[in-house]
Amino acid sequence: MFKLKKIDILIVVILLVSSGIVLFKAGYIYQPSEEKIPPSEGREQPQIEESTEKPLIPPTSIIPGYMRAVSPTDEGLHYDKISVCREWWYFTVVFDENSELPGWVATVSFNHMARGDLLGTYKPDLLVVALHGPNGEEYGGMINKERGLGILKQPTLQAKTPGVSVTYEDSWVEGEAPEWVVHAEDDDIDLNHDLIIDLHYFAPYDPIWTIGDRSLQKTKSNLASYVFIGCNVTGTIEIDGKTYNVHGLGFHEHSWSPNIVTRGLINGWDWSHITLDNGWNIYYSTYYPTPQYISTKLSKTDVFGSLILTSDQGETLTIFDNTVSEITKSNEETFPFVAMPLGIHVIGKPGLLQPLLSTYDISLDLRINIDNTYEKIWKFPTYVGMNVGRCTIDGTITWTDENGEHKIDIEGVGTIWDMRAFI
Repeated sequence: MFKLKKIDILIVVILLVSSGIVLFKAGYIYQPSEEKIPPSEGREQPQIEESTEKPLIPPTSIIPGYMRAVSPTDEGLHYDKISVCREWWYFTVVFDENSELPGWVATVSFNHMARGDLLGTYKPDLLVVALHGPNGEEYGGMINKERGLGILKQPTLQAKTPGVSVTYEDSWVEGEAPEWVVHAEDDDIDLNHDLIIDLHYFAPYDPIWTIGDRSLQKTKSNLASYVFIGCNVTGTIEIDGKTYNVHGLGFHEHSWSPNIVTRGLINGWDWSHITLDNGWNIYYSTYYPTPQYISTKLSKTDVFGSLILTSDQGETLTIFDNTVSEITKSNEETFPFVAMPLGIHVIGKPGLLQPLLSTYDISLDLRINIDNTYEKIWKFPTYVGMNVGRCTIDGTITWTDENGEHKIDIEGVGTIWDMRAFI
């Protein structure tokens, strides 16, 4: 067989390279080049620049770590202590535009009331299962039932610890931060409709203690409250046998209080959990320590109020601890000298405990319009009224920093829970 020698291979390679050079110089082989298009005369070429403008974010509060720490024991029951008579586990959500119930709100709350809160009813275990839509739709409501002593009859509401483990007949909630599962059935609350709520809550960030008489070890306190703001909520709502897939942003709040805080010391409250159109969240609560016919004549400063804003589902918080509120609209009197609110105007600024935040001259001006609620009235001898449901809000946030003055208009949807007592 014929074999090429190394010298023969080398001669062939040299001939090929030489031929290529000759052809390239002769113009038979050329490198492709990008065609350059000259700019049009008298017209500037557009400059493509990436936007470096960042969204405006309000300044935030500096919060000690212990004010944002919750243990499984904190989440569990406290009313098993003789000194604690009242405890609530409260869940709300505003469903977003991608849900099958956009703009609707849901409220589920398990309430171990003090025996004197609903005086004369002998039914201090309260359950709220409510759903409200933007066009006046309403399902569910609230109901209170007996509390057995555990010998012949068990309490209607039962709870365990650690973690959240609460039942009320066919309704229940289970979980431990940062996740909880809520199942609620209206049963005999709404006799015209069947409502079943199944929701999964996930809190991406830690809560904030809004009430607590100790900086550390809140579990040992007899008066405390914390709230998870901006929870991711997914699940289903079943109305009269039809199931809707839902998701949105929600809140989970847990509170307990001692025997010394009687109904005579809490003659009303307004609570609102708000989701803004831009994805921010606002928490608002205030308590009225005197009857309405007296409180309307006193200073409008909310000594017991909380107003908190977050732009990132609770990772950072702006706390307005100097708040002034005014009831701008009410319905007809529920009892003598007592009417349920339909409109609330709140103005919040940093208090004395936040000197750094005060340098920004930040202010939150909020108007709450209560547009669709379930009303429950307990008349003689109880004289207590509650509204729970949906509200819309609008307002402004203003502040000043090194870049000048800023103003952001805000709008949103929220849940509302109002209570008023005659005495």
